[in-house]
Amino acid sequence: MGDSDATGALRGRRRRATLQAGRGVSLQPMNGRSASVCQSSVAADFSKDHGSDKKRDLSLETVQFTSANDKKPRRSDISDRLSCHKTQESLLSSASGYRNYRGILNWCVVMLVLSNARLFLENLLRYGVLVDPIQVISLFLNDPYSWPAACLVIVSNVFIVVALYTERQLSKGSFTELVGFLVHCINLAIILMFPGAVVLLVPSMTPVGGAFVLGTYTILFLKLYSYKDVNMWCRELSTAKAKKLARSLSCPSSQHLDGGDRKVCYPGNLTIRDMYYFVFAPTLCYELNFPRSPKIRMSFLLRRLFEMLFFIQLLVGLTQQWMIPVIQSSMKPLEDMDLSRMTERLLRLAVPNHLLWLMFFYWFFHSSMNFTAELLCFGDRQFYKDWWNAETVSYFWQNWNIPVHKWCLRHFYKPLLRKGFSKIVSQSAVFFLSAFFHEYLVSVPLRMFRLWAFMGMMAQLPLAWFVGRFLCGNYGNAAVWISIIIGQPFAVLMYVHDYYVLHHRQEAD
Repeated sequence: MGDSDATGALRGRRRRATLQAGRGVSLQPMNGRSASVCQSSVAADFSKDHGSDKKRDLSLETVQFTSANDKKPRRSDISDRLSCHKTQESLLSSASGYRNYRGILNWCVVMLVLSNARLFLENLLRYGVLVDPIQVISLFLNDPYSWPAACLVIVSNVFIVVALYTERQLSKGSFTELVGFLVHCINLAIILMFPGAVVLLVPSMTPVGGAFVLGTYTILFLKLYSYKDVNMWCRELSTAKAKKLARSLSCPSSQHLDGGDRKVCYPGNLTIRDMYYFVFAPTLCYELNFPRSPKIRMSFLLRRLFEMLFFIQLLVGLTQQWMIPVIQSSMKPLEDMDLSRMTERLLRLAVPNHLLWLMFFYWFFHSSMNFTAELLCFGDRQFYKDWWNAETVSYFWQNWNIPVHKWCLRHFYKPLLRKGFSKIVSQSAVFFLSAFFHEYLVSVPLRMFRLWAFMGMMAQLPLAWFVGRFLCGNYGNAAVWISIIIGQPFAVLMYVHDYYVLHHRQEAD
């Protein structure tokens, strides 16, 4: 009895201690242990009891949630199998991000070939075969003034030697800067006026031969102008002993050595060999040390030669077969001032004129200039950039003819800026100079001055402003292409009409 009573009393005390621990009541020390230890042990027992209960509850909830989740994937799988739509944009929409239009490009090429094949077949059925290569060859052989090789090589040497002699005298101090400047100015003025006078005074010279002569002398003018400027900059460097100028690369010091490759320094560049290398090099900007390629690649050279011969025959053939008949058929509408028929002839002329222009670009800027550069081991082959991607008119004029652009930038635009002119004035001056040379190369061989080429070039200024201000992206690129395709045949028709009225109608009267 005593033992049972003691055991019951001990159990009662434990229950009371558990309840007091649950209520947060502090316990007194018991059996030599602190209250905190007892409280922790009791709390541990309590957490075990409740933890087991919670685990049982969580296991039940997990089983129920898993069973619910097992049903959801089955339902989603079924909906995915039955669904056929999702949020997406149409391919031709700009928001879709789709950019692969290779098939559409191929379709455009096929349509272009088919449409032009129809026009070419119609031309053959109407006019017959008009291509006659012998006629072009006989044109140069029968008229020695239209064969510019002998005259050009002999006479141009005089101007080249005068420029070289003047620079040698300036380097020695025999000529003052003023005397050298006057000699160069007279030499350059004669280069421009002499061939023009020959073309105007010799009636037998054809417009094609005259244009070739004037074009060659214009290139010589630009080259000798650059030669004069660069040597003058070198004298300024050597006199002022300036080491940090923008043109220091044109006149390197003795420190510019690349291994064993010695660089030419002023006045060591004033030699016949250096002068004639620059004259024949495919560039308009002179340097004392041009970049050179290591060797001549014969396969590359032969490919460019084949392209030159092929495209020159193609240019002559398309001109005789396609351009000339369209131009001749346009005389009557132009004479009657029939606006609708004039527009139809303009659009008919636009296609062959544009194809000839593209072929001429490839023949001259790629085949011919690369052939000359490879033959002379000239290293800089950037004769053009991606002008076909031009989104502004200014970008087109800056990238379709890199040699001319570099010359204008180096010898005309930047000097105007250094003299205090604004960018707008300097750009307008560059377009004015380009317009002058365009008119010079067209009007003098035709022996008439109508200023169509001049006005066409000056019209590029407002066109460039309009396209840059209101059009961008593909719309700007389309505007550039339209100006090229439509503007050129319009000027061609104007000159042909005036030439016809001035010569053939007067002869008929």
